[in-house]
Amino acid sequence: MNKKLSVLILALAFFTSFAYAQKQPKYIFFLIGDGMGLSQVNSAELFLAAQKKQHAIVPLVFSKFPHATFATSYSLSHGVTDSGAGGTALAVGYKTKNGVIAMDSAGVKPYKSIAYLAKEKGMKVGITTSVSIDHATPASFYANQPDRDMYYEIGLDIIKSNFDFFGGSGFLKPTTNAKKEEVASLIPQLEKAGYQFFHGINEYKQAKNKQAKTILMNNKGADAVSLNYAIDQKPGDLTLTQITEAAIESLKDSKNGFFLMVEGGKIDWACHSNDGATTVHEVLDFNSAVNKAYEFYEKHPEETLIIVTADHETGGLAVGNGSSTLRLNNLANQKISQGALSGIINDFRTKNPSASWDQVKELLSLHTGLWKAIKVAEKEEKEIFAAYEKSFVNHQNETEKSLYATNDKIASLAVHAVNKVSSLSWASGGHSAAYIPVFAIGVGADQFNHKMDNVDIPRTVAKIAGWNIP
Repeated sequence: MNKKLSVLILALAFFTSFAYAQKQPKYIFFLIGDGMGLSQVNSAELFLAAQKKQHAIVPLVFSKFPHATFATSYSLSHGVTDSGAGGTALAVGYKTKNGVIAMDSAGVKPYKSIAYLAKEKGMKVGITTSVSIDHATPASFYANQPDRDMYYEIGLDIIKSNFDFFGGSGFLKPTTNAKKEEVASLIPQLEKAGYQFFHGINEYKQAKNKQAKTILMNNKGADAVSLNYAIDQKPGDLTLTQITEAAIESLKDSKNGFFLMVEGGKIDWACHSNDGATTVHEVLDFNSAVNKAYEFYEKHPEETLIIVTADHETGGLAVGNGSSTLRLNNLANQKISQGALSGIINDFRTKNPSASWDQVKELLSLHTGLWKAIKVAEKEEKEIFAAYEKSFVNHQNETEKSLYATNDKIASLAVHAVNKVSSLSWASGGHSAAYIPVFAIGVGADQFNHKMDNVDIPRTVAKIAGWNIP
């Protein structure tokens, strides 16, 4: 080989590697499982394997991504973050104190999220969730407020964002500000700012202009607080997967690409209630939404980056509670969430205030499998029976409160019994400091290859995309 040819080959190799190094994603998916720690992912994989009678795992779509690591999630004020500080860290690359949305701990200096950086580069932007659009995690990507409970003010920040697609159950306080004053409704103001509203996926499918600025909300008459739990969903209910599909449909024709944030918000809610079966179904539901991003990636593998992570872990979930044998297959016997079971028990009590113990056992068995498909230990049966006596004999109804729900005591004890026999245990009803997972595929995904802190995740995304976090 002559000298000139050698120099030419070296030069070609240098410029090829330089061009590769400079490659930036046109499409970025940032998917967040709220409350989804490593154990939540693992429990869903073990549950799928248990359904096949395998002592193994069935991997989720995102757990097969070629790059994976884990991250710490502490906030600036606490060792255990809330979703305000956790969402802020993921959105802006800075830590703040618990309860603050994309601002410094004093609530004075606003931070710019990577969604705004994407918008400044001409990309379309979508923010979606399975809970309300003004909840802490989605809010961290478009709003700047000193308190996560300032729902009305957070909603108004949609206008300044000028983002292209919002999806979720609705808005928590569209006519009441942080001072608890009745104010001008949020919805007409968003419409004036150019947003078209759709209630449910059928209304959206009939839209004449899916590329216009859009807000997709729950079906008319359905809950504005959140979508139904996956385990409780009926045909016609709006789902996170449908919202994700709609967002991709609305954003995909942008010549400069798009940035889409998707939150599986009710993993956290199920974990606050220590409801193992509902948690697993929420993780699987989130996985279904991730699959829509992955299907898009398969069509555009050289232009897409997908990040899947969490803002924190909730509940201190442990898989394995003593025995070496896992029995997550028992979770399949629970057909509804703890909240839905509470509602059924309350309705039953209203109609049958002095129901017998056998009647109540039959009701619980129908919805959880206890006594019929699942053997109930003596200790758990005594606890449930004591709650039955207070409720149906002494007519002293008891409840058990979690962050997002107040459940009937009988329902809580029944779900606890299902958890125990399914090899699951919980440390608390709150958040924990457990590591959060990080999975990545696509352009630049190889940079997620070491232990991280939550603020490193958006900073790495920005680096890959060629943005500068101020």
